[in-house]
Amino acid sequence: MGGERTTVEAVLHGAVALPGGRELVTGVGVEGRAGSRRAVLLDGARLAVFDLDAVFDGRPEPSVVFPLPWPGWTNGVHSVSPDASFAVFSGQRAVRAVNGDGTTRWEHPHPCWGPELGHPHSGDEQEVCAGSEQGSCWVSDDGRVVWAHTPGSSGDDYAEEWVVLDAVDGRPLARQPLESVASASHHRSHPESGRVGLCVGMGQDGVGLYWAHWDGERLRDVQLEEAGERILMDVHPDLPAYLTVDQGGWDVQLHGLDGTTLAEGAAPPAADPDDPPCWDWYCGFVDPHTVLASTLDSDDDHGAHWLLDTATLTPRRRITYPDARTPGYARPLGDGTWLTFDTPSGLLHRWSAKPAPADEEAIGQRFTG
Repeated sequence: MGGERTTVEAVLHGAVALPGGRELVTGVGVEGRAGSRRAVLLDGARLAVFDLDAVFDGRPEPSVVFPLPWPGWTNGVHSVSPDASFAVFSGQRAVRAVNGDGTTRWEHPHPCWGPELGHPHSGDEQEVCAGSEQGSCWVSDDGRVVWAHTPGSSGDDYAEEWVVLDAVDGRPLARQPLESVASASHHRSHPESGRVGLCVGMGQDGVGLYWAHWDGERLRDVQLEEAGERILMDVHPDLPAYLTVDQGGWDVQLHGLDGTTLAEGAAPPAADPDDPPCWDWYCGFVDPHTVLASTLDSDDDHGAHWLLDTATLTPRRRITYPDARTPGYARPLGDGTWLTFDTPSGLLHRWSAKPAPADEEAIGQRFTG
């Protein structure tokens, strides 16, 4: 493909400071909802929600904040309802829903994430036990249920479970036993299909990847890959598909919602064949037609960002930046832009690709898988 001779310039659309902004690029702080891109970030003893379009338009104030129910617990992946009327927190010993005024809506207790089985607790809900194991939760796109990854219920013979809770009162509506032993997890949802994905990182034991759909009465279309090697990275509401990257970075894959592999893309060839590059773990949809992925161990000390054709995952362009340096990891937002984080300044940068000439017609072909 011509490698680095085929390039596209990145255009800067702004630089802003947000508390915990690095998490938007290297973590799961971006919460994609239909028609919006929100930042959900820990800020001291509160969870702050920012509209990213408003922030980059000069309005940096959070749209809503929620007090943390357990200020000493800094793990877990939390979620905010689509209308921002409540937040759900993934704690060490419970999942708790909190209203906008800070009052508790409900709590779903579960066994402790601490790795020492049967260890005692003092009774103080603010006690934080040893260990870095943690779960995650997600409010459905219709706001009616909460999906939570927790340790298995006491007395059960499986380690963990995926539970669906009523968003109004926290009643368990469904439980899916999991054989995973998590270090951490995160959720992604596909709003058009109603499916929700759960990705469970298990360290050297691999990755658990699960999908299911709650139809109002029971779980449907349950897919369980208990010990795989694929990390769930992104979905786009306009595509009946999701994106994964191999745990070792060897390839990026596009999957249909039934798990079928639709396309696979290896990293572009390196200048040094004895030092082949791999994809890093940060990739996603720039828009329905384009995936942004990054290479490590390339001849550029900072790696390189590449635009891939969504339908084939073929690298089309290497992105060049104004200072000739790839600015670390990138987080695509699905609207034609992506974020990077500048460590020295502490600023988030938002970019897009410079409009290409007419010979880019192929890039505009829509995904039809």
